[in-house]
Amino acid sequence: MEKIYDHKLVEDKIYESWEEKGYFKPENRFGNAECFSIILPPPNANAPLHFGHAMYVIEDILVRYHRMKGLKTLWLPGADHAGFETQFVFEKKLQAEGKSRFDYDRETLYKMIWEFVQGNRPVMENQLKRLGFSLDWSKKKFTLDEDIVKVVYKTFKKLHEDELLYRAKRLVNYCTFDGTSFSDLEVITQEAQGTLYEISYPVVGGGEIIVATSRPETLFGDAAVMVHPEDTRYKDLIGKNVLLPLTDREIPIVADEFVDKDFGTGAVKVTPLHNFDDWEVGQRHSLTGPQIIGFDGKMQNTGVVDGLFAKKARVKTIELLQEKGLLRGEKEYQTTKKTCYKCKNVLEPLPLEQWFIKMEPLAKKAIEAVKTGDVQIHPENFDKLYFQFLENIRDWNISRQVVWGIRIPAWQCSDCHEWEVSEGKAPEKCTKCNSKALIQDDDTFDTWFSSGQWPFATLQSLNEFENFYPTTVMETGYDILRWWVARMVMLGIYATGKVPFEHVVLHGLVNDPLGKKMSKSKGNVVNPMELVDEYGADSIRFALVYGTALGNDQVLSYPKLEAMKRFSNKLWNIGRFILEFKPEDSKTEMSGNADDKEIVEKLNETIQKVSRSIDNYEFHFAADALYDFVWHEFADKYVEKTKERRAEAQPTLEHVYVTCLKLLHPFMPFITEEIYGKFEKEEALIVSPWPTI
Repeated sequence: MEKIYDHKLVEDKIYESWEEKGYFKPENRFGNAECFSIILPPPNANAPLHFGHAMYVIEDILVRYHRMKGLKTLWLPGADHAGFETQFVFEKKLQAEGKSRFDYDRETLYKMIWEFVQGNRPVMENQLKRLGFSLDWSKKKFTLDEDIVKVVYKTFKKLHEDELLYRAKRLVNYCTFDGTSFSDLEVITQEAQGTLYEISYPVVGGGEIIVATSRPETLFGDAAVMVHPEDTRYKDLIGKNVLLPLTDREIPIVADEFVDKDFGTGAVKVTPLHNFDDWEVGQRHSLTGPQIIGFDGKMQNTGVVDGLFAKKARVKTIELLQEKGLLRGEKEYQTTKKTCYKCKNVLEPLPLEQWFIKMEPLAKKAIEAVKTGDVQIHPENFDKLYFQFLENIRDWNISRQVVWGIRIPAWQCSDCHEWEVSEGKAPEKCTKCNSKALIQDDDTFDTWFSSGQWPFATLQSLNEFENFYPTTVMETGYDILRWWVARMVMLGIYATGKVPFEHVVLHGLVNDPLGKKMSKSKGNVVNPMELVDEYGADSIRFALVYGTALGNDQVLSYPKLEAMKRFSNKLWNIGRFILEFKPEDSKTEMSGNADDKEIVEKLNETIQKVSRSIDNYEFHFAADALYDFVWHEFADKYVEKTKERRAEAQPTLEHVYVTCLKLLHPFMPFITEEIYGKFEKEEALIVSPWPTI
């Protein structure tokens, strides 16, 4: 053994050996053994991995542990096409080249993004390998693989046949910059300082009513003025009409208990096509109005501020109201604003025909699955977040106005305007009127709709459904419990009749050294490969689980990485001492010496503690126990005691050390495999049996 451990000479060589010998394939060694399976949460295929992806180490710990315990173990890799996010990244690339998405037809743009993604996937896969993740690469999947798409189409058709799918014109959160709608989960809601404007609406027949609004520019889309039915100030005005300022249109004054009498003037305007609350009011009172903000973000149908973006239209509208003496006051107030989670522009509530899934029936079964224990969430405190989301869920808008993704398999008849839904193949004719003039929906599926089917879609496409479904564990960050995990439970139960996984294991976020979330816009993203080069994969892996309880955030700690690199070197040096300086007259059987017995007893306690901790998803306890035993109990105390009776202690030294290598292997696979090979064992450490007492 070299005097100093150099991870750069070891890691690539060992990974290639594991892969060549097929150790990652469950069918190669275990026959009809009990199964253990994890589907890798597919990273977005639009960019290299960030440091947060190194938390896949938790999955690798579980996979290596159960593989060593003799289970038929599958860890299935894949990549997500990440529809909107990938198109967003690609459009930034086009902008840097002085181009935009509007320069290409649909097919050309799709093909360009496909080539962009395919060029990145090998980079991403190599990063996963360099971190030592023992994935079965022979089974890797992509969300746009033809067989995956077929499964997604089948689910869509089933939802339609079961009357859980419908198409409706509703308000959606729309980004006029990126040109697509979003679900509620993809909206960033922030507190903001706003201005409340008081505007005079002349009452037909005489008088006025002062309306308070934060968006004067949308008054051109008003359908009514609304007051509380018990507000004595306005009781005599209910049922009368007002003249909409800056226009020649009359609208009614209506009463609804939704109004807060103490807010502003107690009178508000109702703009059904540009405000979510007003949309609901409009449904109750049969009110509508013109759409006065287009999908390009510009004003329309106003006759006054057409062609201006909303922000400039507000300035112009206020000027005109002042000129006519209709602006009666302004005051600051606390409000909220909704922005696009990618481009950070303010979202507009806009009316759009979309496909929606009725979520309540699906949510009920997903709630029941956790309450009955069919799905167990770890740590348990995240149950509340899961239930809160599902108990207050709204119907899910799954249409996205982007090119990159799975195009929705629905066709509208040009003659009778009815919709035909299929499993992907274009219908020959309309089933309602027999017309052959059918046009496919331009929209693609929300990425979460396809990735929400990932566990059963991947296994069905690989003909492994019967072997590995339900999967054993879904491990991911707590931040996508609602976005993804809850949707997988709902869609998995709906499509297969079974839960998609038995355990949900949630890790925390890895923030930068100052405790701030890593993001490209902040410029604080850390490339995991740079850290692998400097510290080695094993040090990074151990540092990520050591001292941090499951579900808790942690900061990227360079001192901890240094400490774990020292631990790697310590482990290596213990091995050198045991192997390189082995006495020629070493005994072959362990002695009955009190020190030998004591260290073996402590080793057995460590085996129990580590096994129990991994079984309970308490990885930090396992790592702490291993670190403490190897460094302090074994190296500092026992090894020192054996120097005066080395030949007698050699069998115990080797037994304890090799057992430690096995216990450490799921956490630090490269160095443990390299050292284990020095003992000239018949099989590789990765497939050696897990220690028992």
